[in-house]
Amino acid sequence: MIFINPKTDYAFKKIFGSSESKDILISFLNALIYEGNSTIEDLEIINPNLPPKLEGLKDSYLDVKAKLSDGTLVIIEMQVLNVQSFGKRVLYNAAKTYAFQLEAAQGYRLLKPVIALTITDFEMFANSEEFISRFVFKEVNKNFTYPENDLDLVFVELPKFTKGEEELETLADKWIYFMKNARSLTSIPEAMDSIPEIQEAFNIANQSKLSREEVADLDRREQFIYDQQGAIMKAVQEGIEQGIEQGIEQGIEQGMREQAIAIARQLLSRLDDETISQTTGLTLEDVRNLRST
Repeated sequence: MIFINPKTDYAFKKIFGSSESKDILISFLNALIYEGNSTIEDLEIINPNLPPKLEGLKDSYLDVKAKLSDGTLVIIEMQVLNVQSFGKRVLYNAAKTYAFQLEAAQGYRLLKPVIALTITDFEMFANSEEFISRFVFKEVNKNFTYPENDLDLVFVELPKFTKGEEELETLADKWIYFMKNARSLTSIPEAMDSIPEIQEAFNIANQSKLSREEVADLDRREQFIYDQQGAIMKAVQEGIEQGIEQGIEQGIEQGMREQAIAIARQLLSRLDDETISQTTGLTLEDVRNLRST
């Protein structure tokens, strides 16, 4: 068997955000947010639709959204590219989801908690070896939790997860192994035979069940990601080389900016300004100036 890469936006939403994904998503969230406990018994997937066909990759930043039975909102994002200010974007999206619950003149008592679950294919927190990190509001000196602690940020850093198949113990281990390794597997690992939700996730991810158009679309998305990762690595390398002569810090910054501008120029005919800004780290003003020249 060949499985599609769950780290691409289309595949991620197909597996976790489609109409048949409810049980899969419940198991996934219980594993990564609630340490495998059956805390979530029911949820509603909001807008359970697949992203549109590839059109300039404008839908490259899509969340799976769900409402739990107690009203809590959960937004889930798989992020492959380590774009500039990504941490700020996570906080912004969580805050926006929290604030946009209310219509005009509605009371704050109606606000429900928001959990932002972010899976990254890069390391975000260099000072921690843990592959799952959780952030809430706490008092600095006494470390007690803010009374209305309605924003909860959960991060899963895939590169920090190094367990092999024989080392998988918890439900979280098995789901993260699926996320990280499904693309390179040819069969469902025996360690996951007892988890029907993971088996169903593999079933949805089975490439043989996709049309030729879907496979081609996924290949293009995956290639786009690889291209951007390569461009970022090249930018860093060029920045370092230039930094030998001009000063390491200044060289890296200048080299990355020049590469970002070069990438942006190539994407002007395919993407909107906001998506180019998110992909390259350039400001919207920078992108608009490039478009006008």
